[in-house]
Amino acid sequence: MIDSLVVYLQALPIEGILLAAFLLTCIENIFPPSPSDVLLVFIGTLIDGDILRYMIILGSATAGSTVGFYVMFLIGSKMGHVFTDRPSFLFMKRTTILKAEEWFRKYGLSLIIANRFLSGTRAVISFVAGASNVNMATAIGLSAISALIWNGILLYAGNVLGEHWRNIGTYLEVYGRAITPILLLFILIATGYWWMNKQKKRRHQD
Repeated sequence: MIDSLVVYLQALPIEGILLAAFLLTCIENIFPPSPSDVLLVFIGTLIDGDILRYMIILGSATAGSTVGFYVMFLIGSKMGHVFTDRPSFLFMKRTTILKAEEWFRKYGLSLIIANRFLSGTRAVISFVAGASNVNMATAIGLSAISALIWNGILLYAGNVLGEHWRNIGTYLEVYGRAITPILLLFILIATGYWWMNKQKKRRHQD
């Protein structure tokens, strides 16, 4: 599938590339998993060292990421309580959402900043942010900053690697496998810390 998309992207004018960058990063936030990161690296090969082209493609990709985050944030804020009444919803279990909500209220802003760097969990983060009533303007702003940095790295990598852009796929795969257990461990520690504080408050109240 990636090969077919690459051939299609190569034939697009700059307007089509901008639209593709927007759609790839937007859809990836709503319907993961998606090969958007790898394809964005390929789009970086089409920059040909043109700084202006780099900036406008980066802007389009960042806008797509931010819109995708916003959509999932809205779904979480409007319908999160409905999904938590079910055993699971898509790739999110009810227990995961319930545990993450309270944790997100305390540590959510840091997680939003790291949002784009956490491959495979972006939709969950934006959904739980909305369900946890995080300030929308703050969440959207931080997600945009995160997307700007991450997308900038991917596009730059493609521009530098050129015809060797496929090599990045291996690194992204290894990165994804490494970052997931680290994130889970971080969530586990934060949840444990929250639970211990809750128990302490209960003992003091008694």
